[in-house]
Amino acid sequence: MVKWFSLGFWELIARVVLRNRILMLSIVLLATILLATQWKNIHFTHTEANMLPEDNIVNIEYNAFLNKFGEEGNLVIIGVKDKTFFTPKAYAAWARLMNTLKKDVAVDLVISINDLKKLQKNDSLQKFELVPFVDQSKTTDEVYLDKIKKELFNDLPFYEGLLFNKKSGTIRSAIYLDKKIVNTPARKDFILHKLVPAVQKFEDETKIDLRVSGMPYIRTLNAQTIIDEISIFIGASLLVTSLLFFFFFRSFRATLISIIIVIIGVMWSFGFLGLLNYEITVLTALVPSLIIVIGIPNCIFLTNKYHQEYKVHRNKVKALQRVTTKIGMATLMTNLTTAIGFFTFITSNNKLLIEFGNVTSINILALFFLCIIVIPIFHSYIPAPKDRHIEHLDRGYVKSFMDWILRNVKDNRFSIYTVAVSLLVISIIGIYKMRISGSIIEDMPKKAAFFKDILFFEKEFDGVMPLEIMIDTKHKKGVMKLSTLKRMDELQQEIDEIPELSKPISVVNLVKYSTQAYYNGNPDYYELPTSQEQSFILLYAKNATKNSKDNLMKSYVDSTGQFARITTFMRDDNGGVMPKIEAEIRKEADKIFPPERYNVTITGKALVFQKGTGYLLDNLLSSLVFAFFLTALLIGFMFRSFKMILVSIIPNLLPLLLTAGIMGFFDIPLKPSTILVFGIAFGLSVDDTVRFLSQYREELKKNNWKIRKSVYATFNDAGLSMFYTSIVLFFGFSVFMLSSFGGTIALGGLISLTLLFGMLSNLMLLPALVLTLNKTLANEQEFIEPKIDIIEHSDEEIDALNKEELN
Repeated sequence: MVKWFSLGFWELIARVVLRNRILMLSIVLLATILLATQWKNIHFTHTEANMLPEDNIVNIEYNAFLNKFGEEGNLVIIGVKDKTFFTPKAYAAWARLMNTLKKDVAVDLVISINDLKKLQKNDSLQKFELVPFVDQSKTTDEVYLDKIKKELFNDLPFYEGLLFNKKSGTIRSAIYLDKKIVNTPARKDFILHKLVPAVQKFEDETKIDLRVSGMPYIRTLNAQTIIDEISIFIGASLLVTSLLFFFFFRSFRATLISIIIVIIGVMWSFGFLGLLNYEITVLTALVPSLIIVIGIPNCIFLTNKYHQEYKVHRNKVKALQRVTTKIGMATLMTNLTTAIGFFTFITSNNKLLIEFGNVTSINILALFFLCIIVIPIFHSYIPAPKDRHIEHLDRGYVKSFMDWILRNVKDNRFSIYTVAVSLLVISIIGIYKMRISGSIIEDMPKKAAFFKDILFFEKEFDGVMPLEIMIDTKHKKGVMKLSTLKRMDELQQEIDEIPELSKPISVVNLVKYSTQAYYNGNPDYYELPTSQEQSFILLYAKNATKNSKDNLMKSYVDSTGQFARITTFMRDDNGGVMPKIEAEIRKEADKIFPPERYNVTITGKALVFQKGTGYLLDNLLSSLVFAFFLTALLIGFMFRSFKMILVSIIPNLLPLLLTAGIMGFFDIPLKPSTILVFGIAFGLSVDDTVRFLSQYREELKKNNWKIRKSVYATFNDAGLSMFYTSIVLFFGFSVFMLSSFGGTIALGGLISLTLLFGMLSNLMLLPALVLTLNKTLANEQEFIEPKIDIIEHSDEEIDALNKEELN
């Protein structure tokens, strides 16, 4: 017992692992089995991501709107732009399609031309009645259908922008799903197994191309694409990283154990998702691939150190023992900093990011323990490395590259600083060119059919993203007062003048339609009633709403008649000017609706998403600052030196600024996907810094605090591993560029680029800074020894100890 406790901590870990190999492997196997039992809890998200916290005022206003007027994300639209549509064959197929969808239990309401209703005056009952627009018995007559088409386009302005585009002749139908199934698996079942086959059947019968869109449809196909890509990412990242590993080490056995380790890591990642009861989202779907990309560098670092030790003394057991003893702390610190980079997402106050940060950081730390246990045990069972396995340590082109870097660090530090400052200045210029994107669909697969359909509806109907204005009259039945209607009409006219927005829709449109119906359907009377007409026209309109089934106003006026709704739509590419649009509407609304008499709320999905993007940007920047702070604490713990904290931060800050500058120059906007780049890249890039400084600290003690000798020794010992791991991370994250999602492509490409910059910065700028500041850093008192005493044993003692363990 005395002998055990006299050993250093990491030496103790090495002895425990190597002496209890069967027990350790059994623990790994048991953990894998237990986590595998949690896979049954894994399920894909069926809800829409909200980037704002529940108590945010924008969310509160949006939820208040939903409470009054219901879920706005339950609409599916089907459009057609074809000259042969108004022919008996095509019309009959269309009617069958709509009737099929209407009968489905998942559908609440279908509004389509084939069963369209129009207002008709009933003088005896003093109300408007909804009568069929189409006589179904005549739809086999092409002349009649042509007549219907002309009447629809010329005599029913109420439906313009809702069901047809007069200029282009595009027709569309609205399918409202049951709000109870919108966020459940039943939505997916309806879209994939009923709607899509029904649309395909229509297209096969008529050879007419249909366009389908709406949030339930978009969300379902988007989610299906994410599920399909999970296996692609896992396979591609495993293939790329394992090929690189084999290229570096030329060992099938070492490559095999690395593959086994990351596969176990992937199994654990799914297990932790199930254990924590987290849903698979667009972010958590990336976790298994991230584990592979991050796990292989761990294997590289440990395997490379094993080869370096074995090359020196050709003693396998001594080399295995020293792998853990010498770089256990450095490996732990690098994994901690990586985990911190992801864990800081919990400060974002966003459920999606919190879950992503939690599960990723847990898996990274679990992966560290997996590597530190399995790799030494595996190599203890197989033969020692052959010469061809360790010749990579002296490989010509790699050695030449590393020698070139070392020469510049020794002799051209001024040039390194000049280049760094120049890049910093260029980056700052690029940062000023950056813009924030408010686009909801920008990250969706551009080549997917449903994305092209979104663009079709944006073009034909001036946008698909709803912007809502809710008006509180502060009095029951206050909406139907002519004074209120005139104010709403005035605001709608102002909205119509905003080029980024579509024609607004509200109860005003219905009252105008009532006036037209009162005058026997004459479209010249599509206007608000005069003060003389209001008494009987509004009476007709109110009587028409008594039957809730035929209540055309229920979508635009709440049940009390106190709240009204104005709906307009905007193109998704106008999200960036949302603050300007909101300010313009607010200015006009305050002018038209006196605040003491009315409350006007501006809300809707488009606004919520744009506000969410801004909120996420602020919080993720705070998370990045938090990551810097935690990393500084780790460096401070290692060195007890504020100067060393600065030395460690600068080489990792520059790559982030370079990436931000490139985003500005190449017009890559800040959005939820690209904002993540900086936190993830920092957590990974700082690994090399921690690895270098940890090794440097050990070399200082070995070399009697001689800075130059310690820096050069550290570079020769850790530089190659830093190069290998950075290359693996670069290509590993590049596989995300195989995605069809713009956000995932940007995430993979920008992280890869940042890590490449980080590698060069840590290999050149970091040692240069340490050497330049050597006069102040050489003070031995700045490096306080940890409380745990690590005893260096002689080679003979280590041989004896390890022979005892392995026997």
